[in-house]
Amino acid sequence: MPEQTIRRDFGVHQFARHLGLNHWQLRLGREHGIVPTPDVAGERWSAQLAEAARDKGEKVIAMFGSEPPIGSTKAAARLACRVSLDVERGDIEVLVARGELDVISNFRGYPVYLVRDLDRLDQESVRAVVLARKGPLFDSVDAGGAAMILDWPKKSFDRVAFDRQLPVDQLGRYALADIHALASEAHLMQQILEEKRQLALARARRAEIKIEDVVRGWLLRCTAYVDRAADQPPDPTAIRRALRALAAARAAGTEHEYSST
Repeated sequence: MPEQTIRRDFGVHQFARHLGLNHWQLRLGREHGIVPTPDVAGERWSAQLAEAARDKGEKVIAMFGSEPPIGSTKAAARLACRVSLDVERGDIEVLVARGELDVISNFRGYPVYLVRDLDRLDQESVRAVVLARKGPLFDSVDAGGAAMILDWPKKSFDRVAFDRQLPVDQLGRYALADIHALASEAHLMQQILEEKRQLALARARRAEIKIEDVVRGWLLRCTAYVDRAADQPPDPTAIRRALRALAAARAAGTEHEYSST
């Protein structure tokens, strides 16, 4: 029988898989003291510690969920769609200062928030924060705010606003009531959703083509080395990264291509 390999320690990715976690979940678990810190030099976990921590994965998922945290810009956009108001990044900070939202971690020096915490926020609390910021402008929005509320690309909103000849005030702002009326038009919302899908599909395809060129370039360098036209082989880590990126891009393209409209 072949000799069975017994793992002595785990790296970050191996330890995350062992616990059934994504990398961001493992990071949060460590930050919040749920998952133990490495006990082997080189940021590694011993097999004994890994086995003892096996149940920690479920606790991390229960506490942080399965959706990665998002920053203030995406958090504002998510709340804008939910409460039908032009929420801004500063409003997110006010909600934190008021103790209604927790900063769950930091990413590259910026605070991030759990999606489910945002979804649990009281709508009236968010409304009060926006009202305090906007004052007399509460019942109107600029084009960017309107696009955020509707969750449309701004170009799509500009086109619809022009076609519909939506009235604007002296400041070039749209009545909030008119934006809510657009949101109530199911056929229009479906049309813009399809436009967004097509745009996302095109972006995924462009990314796929770009990565395919990287893979082809690596194969050419590999062939050159095999044919003794090059002195050094290409970096094998580069092709691993490229193939992972290609798989992700193709998966994204497939998702957008077959997503229901």
